[in-house]
Amino acid sequence: MKHTESRRIGILGTGHIGKTLARQLASAGHSVKVANSRGPETIAADVLETGAVATDAATALRDVQWVILSVPLSRIASLASLIRELPEEVIIADTSNYYPHRDGTLDAIVDGQVESLWVAETLGRPIVKAWNAIGSDSLVKKALPPGSPNRLAIPVAGDLADHRQAIMQLVNDSGFDPYDAGSLAESWRQQPGAPCYCTDLTRDEMGAALASAELSRLPARRDIAVSAIQERMGDNKSNPDADYLVGLHRVLFM
Repeated sequence: MKHTESRRIGILGTGHIGKTLARQLASAGHSVKVANSRGPETIAADVLETGAVATDAATALRDVQWVILSVPLSRIASLASLIRELPEEVIIADTSNYYPHRDGTLDAIVDGQVESLWVAETLGRPIVKAWNAIGSDSLVKKALPPGSPNRLAIPVAGDLADHRQAIMQLVNDSGFDPYDAGSLAESWRQQPGAPCYCTDLTRDEMGAALASAELSRLPARRDIAVSAIQERMGDNKSNPDADYLVGLHRVLFM
């Protein structure tokens, strides 16, 4: 699935989402550099097999047009100095979500600040929220060409319309229908616990799911899902599979 115009993209993070985007976007014809916190020599060969190049973080952000941050939300602050040095025209997308058991207590978010607004404030830059509301297994296995029946959708939120549209283009290139989810102030509608979060919806289903989200209910729903998943974690025979996770999220969030 080649894109008509190649872009220069830097990806920070090689967890499940970051490494998949590196593969998909390089395969779509973009020039992709990817970095993690451990050094380029630790990036697995399969991340690079479609054309992405392993670098350190500073090099990954040099001379790029678009940046994708795919790190735990607790690490966002450590990237702020690098991000603030980027030219203003560089478009920044963030895939992170807040999970207290992993990220610790972030008082501003606990007190109700929208996660993406916290990220933008911490980085001191406009951001676009994308790829945060799809499970890693679905991102890998359910990408389809544009126009395919039952192609899954990914919500994209951001305050700058041109930045939002640019990242929507990349979402399409990664194998999913982009859905314009509006401003960052409304991006809580795609946070963990919301009806669209990791429930594998099509574009026709996405609008109603975003509209039906209830802000006050998100943290409790998120935490119930985490507890249910952790309770089933053990050996490889008992770990919940991807279908279980989608089903669980549909029951709890929709």
